Amino acid sequence: MTTPGTLAWFEIATSDPDGTQQFFGSLFDWSFDTDGPAAAGGLDYRNIKASGADAPMGGIFGTGGQLPDHAVFYILVADVEATCADAEQLGGSVVSKHLDPGPGAPAFAYLRDPSGNQFGVFTPPAA
Repeated sequence: MTTPGTLAWFEIATSDPDGTQQFFGSLFDWSFDTDGPAAAGGLDYRNIKASGADAPMGGIFGTGGQLPDHAVFYILVADVEATCADAEQLGGSVVSKHLDPGPGAPAFAYLRDPSGNQFGVFTPPAA
């Protein structure tokens, strides 16, 4: 895993996960695997691996049309709750936070910077 404060994940949220997977897979030679913990929770989430990579670098989230299509980057942090508090102190805002998303899933939050740009922060699940 990377160091806290580094760009560590990205997510493409889409109402057309099959089409999105086909596009990016063909364009960049990426491969995709179903995320087990997400699937167990009823989500269509597909981990993305670059050609020859050992670990996933991002994911496709099938929204079922319940959210607008978007892409977001995630920064690894040591403490999601503390990072949310720090962001608010610095003029940002918390869109949503998920501190206990379930077994095998990371704690994460969506934040906005003072200009309104959305991004995510996460802490990996305990081993």
